[in-house]
Amino acid sequence: MNIGIRLHDTKEGNLYERLGFAKAQGFSCAHLAMSKAIRGFSMADAPKLLTEELAQQVKNDFASQGMECAVLGCYLNLANTNEEELHKTQEIYHAHLRFCRMVGAGVVGTETGPASGVAFAQPAPQSEEAFQLFIDCLRPIVRWAEEEGAVMAIEPVFCHIISTPERAERMLQLLPSDNLRIILDAVNLLSNEDALHADQVIADAIRRLGDKVSVLHMKDYLMPKPEDERVKAVACGTGVMNYDRLLSFAKKNALPMTLEDTRPDNAQAAREYLEKAAAAL
Repeated sequence: MNIGIRLHDTKEGNLYERLGFAKAQGFSCAHLAMSKAIRGFSMADAPKLLTEELAQQVKNDFASQGMECAVLGCYLNLANTNEEELHKTQEIYHAHLRFCRMVGAGVVGTETGPASGVAFAQPAPQSEEAFQLFIDCLRPIVRWAEEEGAVMAIEPVFCHIISTPERAERMLQLLPSDNLRIILDAVNLLSNEDALHADQVIADAIRRLGDKVSVLHMKDYLMPKPEDERVKAVACGTGVMNYDRLLSFAKKNALPMTLEDTRPDNAQAAREYLEKAAAAL
């Protein structure tokens, strides 16, 4: 199985060292967020920083450690009515799509966050206005992904604009493109109420989105207490998640998986837990 980790969750070091730490713990791919894994990298300056020279360096570091870049993270809010701010953010995404192609990363990954610069009659997860705003802001990004030969991947989160498998499916129907795909993070789909029937949520996500999923984000969760705003995410194997459906889906489609909510002292155990669970299927 192709299991990876977010590089900013490894021990501290430069990019080459972080990749080495991940490799030593048995990981074969990684999620790279430039501003979190590379000291001094400013997302605001990404359009001028993400050069061919840096791309070659990053590509060489991954190759030297025998690692694959599954996700290039660019988790900036795209839903914005302020045209100047939106344009700057879109240019940062455009730069990441170019860089994705140059380094050979699988996808540029993002979440949809709340909307900026506007208040809706309903919260963003329910608001049609927020949904339409996001679609309008994403449309040029998808076009650039096609031009660059890169993939833009959206990660649905229950409290964001693309909040459910149904909304993600609708997004894909409105912006039909082989260059727009999905990062499936099952825990991020769970509201407190959904935590009681997580397998049904996962089944619905796979049914609606399965053929458009490029990467799985893997973590575990604890059942929420009455005072909790949302389920608590933890490392794989330390919560109550049943991984059978996700792991069967990953094996069938040879999908890369990157771990979240790990620390250097439990990341290897989380990987081994998933591998053992997958072997038992």
